[in-house]
Amino acid sequence: MGILDFVVWNVSPDIISSPVNIRWYGLMFAIGFLAGTSILGRIYRHEGAPERWVGILLIWVVCATMIGARLGHVFFYEWAYYSQHPLEIFKIWEGGLASHGGTIAIIIAVLLYSLFTTRRSPIWTFDRLVIPVALVAGLIRIGNLINSEIFGTATTLPWGFMFLRSRQWHEMYYGQACHPTQLYEALCYFILFALLMWMYWRKNAEQRPGLLFGVFLIGIFLPRFIIEFIKNDQTAFEADMALNMGQLLSIPFVIAGIVLVIWSLCRPKVEIAFPDRYADEPSDGKRRR
Repeated sequence: MGILDFVVWNVSPDIISSPVNIRWYGLMFAIGFLAGTSILGRIYRHEGAPERWVGILLIWVVCATMIGARLGHVFFYEWAYYSQHPLEIFKIWEGGLASHGGTIAIIIAVLLYSLFTTRRSPIWTFDRLVIPVALVAGLIRIGNLINSEIFGTATTLPWGFMFLRSRQWHEMYYGQACHPTQLYEALCYFILFALLMWMYWRKNAEQRPGLLFGVFLIGIFLPRFIIEFIKNDQTAFEADMALNMGQLLSIPFVIAGIVLVIWSLCRPKVEIAFPDRYADEPSDGKRRR
């Protein structure tokens, strides 16, 4: 077997292991949220929204992502175990997050944020929030790659990975390369992020409420549905399913995305002013102390 026939992946998931354990996954998560906050702040300023709305939304989204992703894994994938060991639910550092649960929680958080903070339609927030969320999703999948987790089945393709630090790989695929499905998803999400940025900044897609949100739902969950065909099952009960849990959970989001895109394109454009300053920022651009 030639040197280019596969990739030997033996990257440590830890940046620093002593005295404090800092992992690449956490760093990717943090970079994503910092970059996302900057992008969202730029959008809010462009449209003249209050600057404080950005920080409030960040708090809602971070909390919803962590809590929702954890509970999604608990209820969708391993309820039989966690129902008997409820205290284990809080051990988030041991792994076990589900993106579908995080998505549902973020939707709920945006509804509450719109009700109590912006007093605008939730669609207004969704259309802007999904742009940085696509970037965060891609970075999280890079974190999964560094953790040697959530990879695919065996492959003979030249870009297959041997995940030497994965116990699952040693038990199921030792000596074989596997699909780096984390990279497949990350690439799709980064392309989606670029598309949404282009739609917002070059094509004024925000003038069609629901369009950006609909494209996001399709762009996140349709690739997820397809890539799941070459992923390993997360839990044993999925072995006899025609479509696994990740695919079944993705279908409603894809349908919702298609409906949103059609609905937004059938409605007239909404004219939006772009003052290029926060609503609570003085007209001269200088902060008052």
